Amino acid sequence: MNSSVVSSLQATSLYGILDLGYLGSRDPLLIAGQMIEGGVGVIQLRAKGKQESAIFDLSLRLSTLCRDSGVFYIVNDFPDLARETKANGVHVGQEDGALAEIRKRLDQGQIVGRSTHGLDQAISAEQEGADYIGIGPIFATPTKPDYSPVGMRLIAEVHKAVKIPGFCIGGIKLENLDQVVEAGAKRVVIVSGILQAENIRDYCQRVLKKIGATVKRGE
Repeated sequence: MNSSVVSSLQATSLYGILDLGYLGSRDPLLIAGQMIEGGVGVIQLRAKGKQESAIFDLSLRLSTLCRDSGVFYIVNDFPDLARETKANGVHVGQEDGALAEIRKRLDQGQIVGRSTHGLDQAISAEQEGADYIGIGPIFATPTKPDYSPVGMRLIAEVHKAVKIPGFCIGGIKLENLDQVVEAGAKRVVIVSGILQAENIRDYCQRVLKKIGATVKRGE
């Protein structure tokens, strides 16, 4: 576990996912730039159904953009791609293998996040050495159609039981953010809400203000 990165993630309120499935013909780098201007602290590249070779150049450019902007850059599913393009780390699901084996494919200092869908999984991920976890899906979401919503109560339970940063994910948008925060969420992941917003920068800043975070970029 990278303690310095974990402490930085503790202070991060908004995690954005650059899901290529939502972008259509839009430039991923332009969208990432708008997310950064809005105050997103982490950007994850999610490219379901694509080969690593097809997104290598994009990952390399996103890695540079995020590093130059002081934003964490995470690759979904592909530890080798994360290593080769010098991302801050990789995010994996429950079925993607032991974290110890995934770490062997990363460089020293790179981090691993794990998706969790219940209290037992959250505790297990921390014990296994995850640097952070995703908690969800909080609401039903088309990006995780096989998982039932975990509901609000899990948020407080996980935050009480687990010390590593937890990011609530799954169907979270501005419209329901208040109830997520009231349930105890300190950090959130937003996918479609950001990517489908008319003004991405403004949307991110409005999210941060609802969470109570200080908007540092783009003001």
